[in-house]
Amino acid sequence: MNSKEQFLKEEYIPLLQQLSDNEVGLWGVLSPQGMIEHMTDAFANAHGRIKLPAQTPEAILPKVRAFALSETPFKENTKNVLMSEEPAPLRNHSITEAIWELEKEIKAFMEFYKSNPDSKNLNPFFGEFNYEEWLHLLHKHANHHLKQFNLL
Repeated sequence: MNSKEQFLKEEYIPLLQQLSDNEVGLWGVLSPQGMIEHMTDAFANAHGRIKLPAQTPEAILPKVRAFALSETPFKENTKNVLMSEEPAPLRNHSITEAIWELEKEIKAFMEFYKSNPDSKNLNPFFGEFNYEEWLHLLHKHANHHLKQFNLL
């Protein structure tokens, strides 16, 4: 198991469990629960449960893909055109339920690629990704939001 996979399987959820509902991020509009639900959707997209349309013009796809697969972190307040300026309504009754939902989605993501090792799924911003590419991006994305809530 590589270090990013191990982090997402064993360390990520315990870090999120340190959050309470009333904490405020260092940037952005997401609440702790909203961020967790956002990450759940990212994992769902990674294994194809949620399909999102491509957002990036073909001409710049190599450049943005190179960024996604680099070690360069996302900037604070990175805009996501698929999200409105207002946070989406929360779908879980509690942060605990949201974390449980995320944990299930992480497992589904890993199981999907274990059963379908050659599969690729479309990231709306960075193109078609295989398991290793998704793993890298999701780790980078998770770290971005952990920093947002001062958990790293």
